Amino acid sequence: MAPPLPSGKSPSPSQPSGKSEVTDLKLQLRQLAGSRAPGADDSKRDLFKRVISYMTVGIDVSSAFSEMVMCSATSDIVLKKMCYLYVGNYARCNPDLALLTINFLQKDCRDEDPMIRGLALRSLCSLRVPNLVEYLVAPLGSGLKDGSAYVRMVAALGVLKLYHISASTCLESDFPAALKSLMLSDPDAQVVANCLHSLQEIWNLEASSNSDEASKEIEALYSKTIIYYLLNRIREFSEWAQCLILDLVSKYIPSDSNEIFDMMNLLEDRLQHANGAVVLATIKVFLHLTMSMTDVHQQVYERIKAPLLTLVGAGSPEQSYAVLSHLHLLVMRAPILFSSDYKHFYCQFSEPSYVKKLKLEMLTAIANESNTYEIVTELCEYAGNVDVPIARESIRAVGKIALQQYDVNAIVDRLLQFLEMEKDYVTAETLVLVKDLLRKYPQWSHDCIAVVGNISSKNVQEPKAKAALLWMLGEYSQDMLDAPYILESLTENWDDEHAPEVRLHLLTAVMKCFFKRPPETQNALGAALAAGIADSNQDVHDRALFYYRLLQYDVSVAERVVNPPKQAVSVFADTQSSEIKDRIFDEFNSLSVVYQKPAYMFTDKEHRGPFEFSEDLASLSVGAQSADNVIPAQRYEENDSDLLLSTSEKEENGGPVHDGSAASAYSAPSDLNGSSLSLNSKALTEAALINPGLLTSTSEPTFAIDDLLGLGLPVTPAPPALILNPKPLLDPGAFQRKWGQLAISLSQECSLTVQGAAALTTPQALIRHMQGNSIQCIASGGRPPNYKFFFFAQKDGASVFFLVECIINTSSAMAQIKIKADDGSISEAFYALFQSALSKFSLP
Repeated sequence: MAPPLPSGKSPSPSQPSGKSEVTDLKLQLRQLAGSRAPGADDSKRDLFKRVISYMTVGIDVSSAFSEMVMCSATSDIVLKKMCYLYVGNYARCNPDLALLTINFLQKDCRDEDPMIRGLALRSLCSLRVPNLVEYLVAPLGSGLKDGSAYVRMVAALGVLKLYHISASTCLESDFPAALKSLMLSDPDAQVVANCLHSLQEIWNLEASSNSDEASKEIEALYSKTIIYYLLNRIREFSEWAQCLILDLVSKYIPSDSNEIFDMMNLLEDRLQHANGAVVLATIKVFLHLTMSMTDVHQQVYERIKAPLLTLVGAGSPEQSYAVLSHLHLLVMRAPILFSSDYKHFYCQFSEPSYVKKLKLEMLTAIANESNTYEIVTELCEYAGNVDVPIARESIRAVGKIALQQYDVNAIVDRLLQFLEMEKDYVTAETLVLVKDLLRKYPQWSHDCIAVVGNISSKNVQEPKAKAALLWMLGEYSQDMLDAPYILESLTENWDDEHAPEVRLHLLTAVMKCFFKRPPETQNALGAALAAGIADSNQDVHDRALFYYRLLQYDVSVAERVVNPPKQAVSVFADTQSSEIKDRIFDEFNSLSVVYQKPAYMFTDKEHRGPFEFSEDLASLSVGAQSADNVIPAQRYEENDSDLLLSTSEKEENGGPVHDGSAASAYSAPSDLNGSSLSLNSKALTEAALINPGLLTSTSEPTFAIDDLLGLGLPVTPAPPALILNPKPLLDPGAFQRKWGQLAISLSQECSLTVQGAAALTTPQALIRHMQGNSIQCIASGGRPPNYKFFFFAQKDGASVFFLVECIINTSSAMAQIKIKADDGSISEAFYALFQSALSKFSLP
C-alpha cells in the first residue's frame, strides 16, 4: 500500500502561491466558458470568488478580463453580480477590453428578470469609459420607462453617472426633462428621490457655469407645486430621501404666514422620528421658516427642545455629540430657553471625553443667576475627576461662568479653594483663571492675592500658569511682601526657564515691581535685563533691549509705558463674534455646527477662489511683463477671522489681546507727557528709544542707569552700512539655479503706504521705482489686487547676490517678502534697504 501523501495547508484564496496562480485561473475559466455541464455554475462560482478575492486585496487580475466576460453567459444571478463587480473595477483601466462587455450587458438589460436588468444597467453606467457613452443612451431611456421600480431607480442615478461622463450627451438626450416627468408621476417613492437627487446635482453643476436654463430649472425645483407634492408624500420616503426633501424645503420661501403654518403642520410628526438626521433636518426647516416671525420662532425653540434632548440620551455617543453640537448652537442664540434644563447636560461617568467636553460648554453657556450655584457645584465635583483633561475643562468652565456673571462672590471662593487641592494641573488652570478674573474684576485683588501669595513658584511648572503667576507678582507687587524676592530667585535661575513665554513675563514683572519697590528690585532688574539681552530667543532679546533703552531715555516715560492707567477688560479676544454664529446658524444641520465654524473656514482653499500661484519659475519671463500674463506664485492668505469683523467691532474689541501680558490688559496713554506731541517730537522720541546716543542730554542718565542696575553692558558698534551695486548682472538661468539652491534666509511681511498701494496699477510702476534703488526685477506678473515680483540685487564690490520673492496685495496694502542670499548674515541689512525702498514707492 502506498504511503499517504503528506497533508499540507491549502493556500489562502487571498494569497496566491506564485505568478502562475493567475494563469491557472485563466485556464480554468476558459475551460468552463460556455459549458452547460451539471455543476459548471458551482465551479464558476468558486473561481469567480477567487478572482474577486484577489482583486479585493489589490492583486492585478485584469489579464483574466476576456475569460471573465466569456463566463458571464449564465442565468445564475450570483455569478452575474460578481462578473459585474469585476468588470466595473477594470473597465476604466482597460477601455479597449471594456468594449467586450457591451454586448452581454446590453443583452442583460433586456432580460426578463428585473433584478438582472437593474444590475446590468448599473454596471453599464459604471464603466466610466467616454468612448462607450453612445451605448448608454438607449438602455437608460428604456430603463426610465421600465415596469420595475428597481430598474427605474437605477436608471435615475444612471443619468447622473452619464452626466459626469459626458454632460453634453446627457443634456442632448433630454434626460433631465425625463427625470422631472418621472419624479412628478412615479408611484415609487425611492424612484422619486433618486430623480430629485440627480436633477439637483445636474442643474447645480450647470448653474456653476452661468447657465440661465439651469437657474430656471433650479427655481422650478423650489416651486410651490413640487414642494407640496413632496411634502404630501414624505411619509413614503426612506430616511435618506426624507433628509433630501427636507433640505430642499428649507430653501423654499413661503408666500405668507398661512403657508408657513401649513408646512409646519405637515412636518409636525417628523419631530418624533426615530432617526436623528430626519429630526435635525425638520428642525432646520422650522427655524428657517419662522426666522421673520419672532414670537413663533421662540415657540419653535420650545417645541424642538424635547426631541433634541431625547436624541441626546437615546443614541450612540457619536449621535449624542452631533445633536449636542446643534443644541449648543441654539443655546448660544437663546440661553434663557434652556436654562431650566441644565441637569440634562450633567456628565455621566460612561460618556466619552468629547461628549463630556461639549456638555461642559453647554453648562457654561446656560448659566445664569437662577442656576449658577447648582452648575458651579456640579463643575467643582468634576475638578477631582480621574480624567485630567475633563478636570481641566471643568475648572475653565467655572472661570468662564465667573467672567460672564455680575455676582461672582461664591465663584471666586470656589476658585480659590482649587488652589488648596495641591494638584499641579488644578493649580495651573486656576492661576490662569484668577489672572483673567483680576483683569476683569480688579476689586477682587486683595482676596485673590492673599491666597496666591502662598503658592510657591517651584510648584508651578506649566508655562501658562507660571506666566499668570508672574503677571500677578508684577501687577500686585505692592500687596505681596515676597514678590521682589520671588522674582529675584526666578531671575537667578533664568536659564532654567525653557519657555520664552515665561521669560517674557518675567522681564515685564520685574520692571513693574521695580517701579513700585525700587530698592528691593534693583538687583533683580539689572540681572533680568542683562540675561534678556543675551537671550537666544529674538522676542526675549528685543523686549529686554527695549526696556533697557527705555530706562536710558527716561525713567518716568518707562513707568508710563510699563504701568499705564488701569482699564478693566470687558470682552476677551477669544469670544466668538456674533456674525460667525449667524453664519453657522445659516448652515444648520451640517459639519459647520460640529466644527463650530463656517464652512469657508474648513473648506479647501481652492474651492474658495483665492489668487493662487505656483513655485515654478520656468514660466517666468524676463523683465517687465504685461499684467495680463499672471505669473504663478504662492497663494496670498488673509486672516479669515478679520474678514468677519466690521470696523466698529474691531474698534470696540481694541484689537487682539496678547498672552496675558500687562500691555494687553491696559490701554497705553495717548501721549507720554500728558500733552499732544508734534510729529517731529514723536519721531525724535522713537529715534531716541532705538538709539539713545542721538540725544546728548540723556548721556548722564544713561550712565546713571547702568551704574544703578550694575549692567556695564559693552557698547556695540553700529554695523557698517550695506551698499548695493547700482548695475548688478544676473541672467534668468543663473537666477533660477540660485533660487533652487539657496535656502530662505529671511521671511517677513511688511505694509505699503496707502499711496503706494493705490499707485500699483501695473507691475512696471514698482519695477522702475526699485531700479532707482539698485534693486532689479527679473520677472513679474499678476492681476489686481495681487502682484508677484522676483527682484535681485548685488552687494557692491562683492559677488554676493540677494534674491527676493515679493507678493503684494493692494487691497490690504501688505507685502510678503522672502529673501535668499549668498551670505545670509547680511540678509537683515538688505531687508532694511528693500523695505525702505518699498515704503517710499509713490511718495513725492
